[in-house]
Amino acid sequence: MRTNLWNKVPATAFSIMLALSLGACGGGSAENATTEDTSTEAAQTTEQTATEEGATADAAAATTDDAAVMNYADYAAAAVDDPVTIEAYVQGKQAWWQDKATLYLQDKDGAYFVFESACTEDDYAKLADGIKVKVSGYKANFNGEDEIADATVTIEDDGDTYIAEPVDVTDKLESEDLISFQNQKVAFKGLTVAASKDPDGNEVGYLYGYDGSGTQGDDLYFNVSDGTNTYTFTVESYLCDKDTDVYKAVEGLKVGDVVDLEGFLYWYEGANPHITSVTVQ
Repeated sequence: MRTNLWNKVPATAFSIMLALSLGACGGGSAENATTEDTSTEAAQTTEQTATEEGATADAAAATTDDAAVMNYADYAAAAVDDPVTIEAYVQGKQAWWQDKATLYLQDKDGAYFVFESACTEDDYAKLADGIKVKVSGYKANFNGEDEIADATVTIEDDGDTYIAEPVDVTDKLESEDLISFQNQKVAFKGLTVAASKDPDGNEVGYLYGYDGSGTQGDDLYFNVSDGTNTYTFTVESYLCDKDTDVYKAVEGLKVGDVVDLEGFLYWYEGANPHITSVTVQ
């Protein structure tokens, strides 16, 4: 027969044990309350920190959005990584991919290359030549090419439009002043197509890819001469693909052809014009 232990415990001892038990439970409640208070304070602190950080981010975004619009001289004087905000007019759309647009812009004082700026596909479709946009981002430089990076593009639908006329810079090809026309629409007159050599060593009027190892649809490279010096120009396939008139015109070039050219004065370790028009004289 099993003995009931509680029947063997004196009443006084039982009272003491009960008191101790209640005391222990009371201590546990205090500890739980302290933990809950600490957790609540931590949650409130985290929430407050998140709110403050969000407010700071919103303020920074507002500051960028509300930044004063720079003229071209101020933009040109800005250092790399400086925040910049400009208003200018679309002159060419080079590419759109995953909500990022690459654009050539210009105003009456200078030109801008905007690299992979935030832009929806719907807005990109609205960016006709001449339309005014506002761009906020950071000044960058890639192998000599000034550009605006990490930017957002906003269409300024106020009816104000501008399409630049190409500036003839043929006589500036050997001038240090040529870089001052960077990213502008430019023209080159009366140049002669010089030979390029394909991978087999044949003299040809153009190459698919800079070394001739590409295929139709890749960038086109061709040489032209002013009678003294030879220069390499490019048809950027994202800007002017294989179905455009300029791409087809370059595919038809022959060594010795005299040509008039138009394009954007892109810069890559020196002048690297992106040609958008070819006329054989």
